[in-house]
Amino acid sequence: MASICNDERTAFGGMSGHDRKTLSLSEGVNENNIACVISRSGQKRTGCRMAKKAKTEQPGRPGRKPALNAVHTAVLRAITQEQPRSSLDEVTRELFRRSGVKVSTVTVRKALREAGIERLKPVRRAGERATVQGAAPARYGYTDAHRRSDGVNGANTDITDAEWALVADLFERDGMRGAPPRYERRHMVNACLYVVRTGCAWRLLPKTFPPWQAAYMSFKRWAAADVFETLHDRLRRQWRDRVGKAPEPTAAIIDAQSTRSTAQGGDTGFDAGKKVKGRKRHIVVDTLGLLLAVSVTAASVQDRDAAPAVVAQAFAKVPGLQKLYTDSAYGGQCAFAIEQTHGISVEVVRHPGNRSTGTWQDAQQPLWPESVPKGFVVQAKRWVVERTHAWNERARRLTMHNDRSTWAPVAWVWLAEARILATRLAT
Repeated sequence: MASICNDERTAFGGMSGHDRKTLSLSEGVNENNIACVISRSGQKRTGCRMAKKAKTEQPGRPGRKPALNAVHTAVLRAITQEQPRSSLDEVTRELFRRSGVKVSTVTVRKALREAGIERLKPVRRAGERATVQGAAPARYGYTDAHRRSDGVNGANTDITDAEWALVADLFERDGMRGAPPRYERRHMVNACLYVVRTGCAWRLLPKTFPPWQAAYMSFKRWAAADVFETLHDRLRRQWRDRVGKAPEPTAAIIDAQSTRSTAQGGDTGFDAGKKVKGRKRHIVVDTLGLLLAVSVTAASVQDRDAAPAVVAQAFAKVPGLQKLYTDSAYGGQCAFAIEQTHGISVEVVRHPGNRSTGTWQDAQQPLWPESVPKGFVVQAKRWVVERTHAWNERARRLTMHNDRSTWAPVAWVWLAEARILATRLAT
């Protein structure tokens, strides 16, 4: 007993001054009762450890299950392989669309890291120039396929007999009440085609056409009645049937183009990104580049702000759309709002060398990895709508906004695109 007390006294004496003072104040400890105090404190510590051990070993209380399992990881791997340049929000929404599980982006990022899928962003060096793609020789000017023979009004912009047979019923109104037309409807259409192709003013219309006042009033009435849009929709269905497509598309592409305006005034603005003062055309096309919807706003209007109106116009015409391809200007909340409103899948097509989202890459590297291209790269699906912009610029009336009103630029786009389809179908 004396040896135990001596050991306990030795332990008490080996304590630091702070611990000895704390123990003395709390328990009234001295060298005579140190054995009892230490034994009681040891029993308390042993009891706490046993209680914690029993608490951790209680049966029937499993830990929290992970939100994503192996099946969800496989879905994430498939998403990143199909859409390697999608953002984290887009991957999360696509996961919810495919598997029905709703998790946060933090959980998705953690699952991707555990699967070995990282996002790589290319490094752009100062002074680096884009490489020239393609070695095809440049071709300038028109070929024989572009040249047309002169029509009845002495211009090669006149509509041919085969083309008129496709659209005559939309302009002719036989058997209706009222005075007979003073000028043939075909000549009126030829005057409108001449103006949209050459870009001349109405007052400078050649004398071989009807008076410019009559031609302009006919164009105004047809635009108000959506005749040009109806004409284009009919020819679009016929052309899709000829190339073996369904009459109505299921996928579409949206894009905008800023063009200059003249001193005529009207609703204009400044596009700070393109450094253009004028207006902006917002179009939705199918996978063949054929027009589905078009709207014209000031150039200062952002693409994401004008997207809901033109997308709603396309869905009103083609309710069976299931996929919409966009560029990065429509990503984020704009793409999410379109998906929630119309119930479709929005895929943002980005450049392979973009540094905002990078590219998802699996830990299992390919044997011969592909190099990241620089400069201009033809993007899948996006090049279709860019080609449609090039088609519109063939008409000189569309290269610059000469109209003060907003309905006339829209009508010119429908007429120019309808003329291209009529030429295709008539040949």
